[in-house]
Amino acid sequence: MQHDPLLRASARAIYDACYPSEDWAPTGFDEAERVGTVHYRQAVDAARRARGIYAASGEQLPLFELA
Repeated sequence: MQHDPLLRASARAIYDACYPSEDWAPTGFDEAERVGTVHYRQAVDAARRARGIYAASGEQLPLFELA
């Protein structure tokens, strides 16, 4: 996913939100990405699905959230 930084950032955000501590996932995002854990694969799948939903509705994922 290194060729798609927005997808990778989305997967990281999902991973961090769903697996906030070692109680939920044994490794952080970078290590999970390196070894391809099930947690990482689930986060990537969720990011791809979200991208597809936004694309179908003609919207673009924001790069940051406005306060």
